[in-house]
Amino acid sequence: MLAIFNKGLVNPPQELHSPASLSSSRKPKHPEEIFKEFLISQPSNAFSINFGNAAALAYVPPENPNSVSQRWFCGLHNIYCMFMGSLNNLSSLNKQYGLSKGSNEAMFVIEAYRTLRDRGPYPAHQVLRDLDGSFGFVLYDCKAGTIFAALDADEGVRLFWGIAADGSVVISDNLELIKASCAKSFAPFPAGCMFHSEQGLMSFEHPTREMKAMPRIDSEGVMCGANFKVDVQSRMRSMPRVGSEANWALSGSHAWA
Repeated sequence: MLAIFNKGLVNPPQELHSPASLSSSRKPKHPEEIFKEFLISQPSNAFSINFGNAAALAYVPPENPNSVSQRWFCGLHNIYCMFMGSLNNLSSLNKQYGLSKGSNEAMFVIEAYRTLRDRGPYPAHQVLRDLDGSFGFVLYDCKAGTIFAALDADEGVRLFWGIAADGSVVISDNLELIKASCAKSFAPFPAGCMFHSEQGLMSFEHPTREMKAMPRIDSEGVMCGANFKVDVQSRMRSMPRVGSEANWALSGSHAWA
């Protein structure tokens, strides 16, 4: 999977951007080039969608549709979600949110997001902690211009994120793709964490603690990106909550800079 979001939509941690990318022999690529090369390298059943110059999503169905760890793509109510992994308690979650028994994980994430956005405030970290299974997902609300991504704490699924040549954010489960696209400005997406385009990066496992960036050195001995860890010595002044009062949904339109 691949998701690219214009820098006007997302304000990622500053530490994700490495100055070493400027002097590296491998330069960061522009979003259009990254997206094109990804699609060329994939089989004919790859699916992609562009949202003007604001965002682009690409998804490749799993080779084994009966695998326990699945990939799903779903679009409902102008909200799009790419989900990897599986939820052991999906049936009970669907019942809780009023979804049909046949709803998949990506459909559930969209409905949970809509609940948080429209009928909150309710702590997003509590919703994510209720998910039993291995999961990673990226959600884009194209009408509100909002991005929401999360990765489970057990690291059964892996995600990576980085910075493209124009400052856009790139998210993928393909490490080699991220390396080739973002030069030195990339890092693993932190496990047990969620990222919201307005609220930023936070741990849903330890929601009262702040995140801190740890220097990350690659195999060439060059500092690149950063590993983000929970700062056990910190404590947030107030808990971020999700809902209209918390401005979960952003307004306005965006385009590539």
